[in-house]
Amino acid sequence: MNFSEDFLHYVWQFKSFDHVDLRTADAQTLQIIHHGFLNKDAGPDFSQAKIQIAETLWAGNVEIHLKSSDWLKHRHQNDKAYENVILHVVYEHDVEINRMDGSVIPVLILKNRIARELLEKYENLFLNLNDFPCAAQIASVNRVIIDSFLSRTLTERFEEKTELLFKSLEEAKGNWDEIFYQFMARNFGFKVNALPFEFLAKAIPSSIYRKHKDNPFQVEALVYGAAGFLNHHAEEEYPRKLKAEFLFLQKKYKIKPIEMSNWKFMRMRPQNFPTLRLAQFAALISKSNHLFSKIIAIKDIGELGRLFEKLPVNPYWEEHYHFHKKAAGVNTQIGKKSIENILLNTVALFLFAYGKHIGMQDYIDRAICLLESLPAEKNAITEKFTGAGVSIEKAFASQAVLQLKKQYCDQKKCLRCGIGISILKPDLNNIHHT
Repeated sequence: MNFSEDFLHYVWQFKSFDHVDLRTADAQTLQIIHHGFLNKDAGPDFSQAKIQIAETLWAGNVEIHLKSSDWLKHRHQNDKAYENVILHVVYEHDVEINRMDGSVIPVLILKNRIARELLEKYENLFLNLNDFPCAAQIASVNRVIIDSFLSRTLTERFEEKTELLFKSLEEAKGNWDEIFYQFMARNFGFKVNALPFEFLAKAIPSSIYRKHKDNPFQVEALVYGAAGFLNHHAEEEYPRKLKAEFLFLQKKYKIKPIEMSNWKFMRMRPQNFPTLRLAQFAALISKSNHLFSKIIAIKDIGELGRLFEKLPVNPYWEEHYHFHKKAAGVNTQIGKKSIENILLNTVALFLFAYGKHIGMQDYIDRAICLLESLPAEKNAITEKFTGAGVSIEKAFASQAVLQLKKQYCDQKKCLRCGIGISILKPDLNNIHHT
């Protein structure tokens, strides 16, 4: 017996066992009228089942174990929630189980009723050393089945992220513009500098920037000053003026700069240096007041990316990647891939979450359409799936695959996965029972 109890849940739920001449352990005829519904909460495994034993019709719950004695091992004999179990389904029957009133619980033994082919498929999934359980079989699965389950995992991924977003919304007292600004700031860090960007956003709330929306230089002073880049002596005119401006604004708003040591430059292309990212971030703030409000007002998803184009970055950065260090031919605009990253990780998420929050499907649909318009992410996980034969062309699929890998493959939840269930489905024309 080289399988888990979850496997028997699968076998029962999908009726993947021999139903011919069913009998209970004490040889009474058994007819399964309804297998019941899988219970994901505490209590018996399946509820609202209907069976007939001999001449008696029963309605109630079904409990499933590898061995009958697991009932005692799990202490169900002391739990009133199990008093309405009408059938105990087991692989091996090793002990008689009674209800609290002394009556015997009928038992169905599945041993010798499960197809050998199904057991072999199960073992191939769970006992392999591939990057993910079905790496060797997924290419043979109908694409409709794969796409259907990826739609589910994408929704699960965004609902999980939405729950975290709602916690931030509660802390911000329902201010969508503020939490969008915070999430956007973190996104501007592009993993390596995500944390210091987050610190920066919390050091200066967006409401302060709005007071200076007509003065881009003051916005730049606030950004670089709070980021900790204006603490040193400056020889060039631009950083010198920034420092003077920030000292005034710092006193006015009681701003505490973050430590400059938080920012990372090592092993980065100059185009991704935080100093240049901060310049782009300041330009976006100056260009787009109430950015979230603008995003939810745009119905043409093709226009969303243009919000991040042609940013009014200070000309100083056309010759610098860092303060005091001149460079030639600096591109001050956000690259196409970076914009796609922002659209995927912040804009799509907020459209989805906002739609959930106010109960409007239109915003959720826009989020999905946006993901379907963006190219797929390329990383170690998506490459493993494409290498196994799964087509991943758009961000919709790559995001779904990341959730699939994390929540199903890594946890060996093949029996909860539509793809895994499809692979395990036995060939009814060629069944040999164990």
